[in-house]
Amino acid sequence: MTRIFALILSLVAAVPASPIDLRLPTENQHLFTGEMDQFFMYVDRTFEGQMSKPWEAGTFGFVRNETRINGQVVCTKFHEGIDIAPVKRDQAGNSLDMVSSIADGRVVHISPLAGRSNYGKYVVVEHHWENSLIYSLYAHLAEITCNPGDPVKAGSVLGRMGFTGAGIDRTRAHCHLELAMLMSMNYEDWNKSCGGGGENYQGIFNGMNLTGCEVSRFFIEQKANPELQFSEFIASTPVYFKVTVPMKETPDFVKRHPWISHGSSEGATSWEISFSATGMPIAFSPSKREMAAPALTSVRPSTIPHRYLTRGLVNGEGNQAVLTQAGLRLVALLTDTFPITPLSHAPVSAEHDPR
Repeated sequence: MTRIFALILSLVAAVPASPIDLRLPTENQHLFTGEMDQFFMYVDRTFEGQMSKPWEAGTFGFVRNETRINGQVVCTKFHEGIDIAPVKRDQAGNSLDMVSSIADGRVVHISPLAGRSNYGKYVVVEHHWENSLIYSLYAHLAEITCNPGDPVKAGSVLGRMGFTGAGIDRTRAHCHLELAMLMSMNYEDWNKSCGGGGENYQGIFNGMNLTGCEVSRFFIEQKANPELQFSEFIASTPVYFKVTVPMKETPDFVKRHPWISHGSSEGATSWEISFSATGMPIAFSPSKREMAAPALTSVRPSTIPHRYLTRGLVNGEGNQAVLTQAGLRLVALLTDTFPITPLSHAPVSAEHDPR
């Protein structure tokens, strides 16, 4: 980070951010009444011969694919958003709920062909918060009523709830909502060199390039404290592991999210990145540690093998762990440490489960 960039960061920090006008995307308000079974859409589950319909599987995080490990029951499949159940249906059982933007912003992407993503038909809205760009994603829509470039207000209709996409049906129609940061402006090149090179119809707004936060918790905490800013919420997320990357220059991700940087970069030769268990970056800290390659430098001790708790990004047990190939690919995407060609654009299917 140059001294000029450090000055810009200090000036940005000195300007108080405006409160966010944040609203749930549908008429379903049960998140705020504590009636979670009426807010989240359930998932049909069979575990050890028992069938159930847990609403918890519609929440954010490791909430699916129950597995018994070392005598403990652990959910190992990551769900990167929340699934909001409908409150209105027609006689045929189709959901009638309209889906609206959660905050002021601009439509930057629509995917009107359901078969081109596990999300089905989906919309991405860009929000300007704290001198950075944050994105909300609305998936499984029956129809889209907006276009790229449309300015929107909190509550502006984007489309109608449906059940397009993989693995859901009319009974489980819902709005899958994510609130995320864009990892790289060069996703197309990462996909070619690190992501398998599959067909990418979504450009930089592919689900693999959006790192989501626990959006339901943000809604609840922001309602209790309307002054709560996104940066404060991200900083409150528990750190699961840290990775130090050899890099003297300021990562582009930090330039696009200046509030995520902590500490002076004077004389830095590397950056330590703090991650949540799901692989979301929480903080970037300049470091003088000499590194030959990206390496895991801290991990939260666990009696469960780390690969089950980090969607395979980290491997090992206890307080001993290493980055897996998946972890290294994530770090490469986040730091743009892969071959980049000018003006490239290209998409893949998201590995996380948006259903």
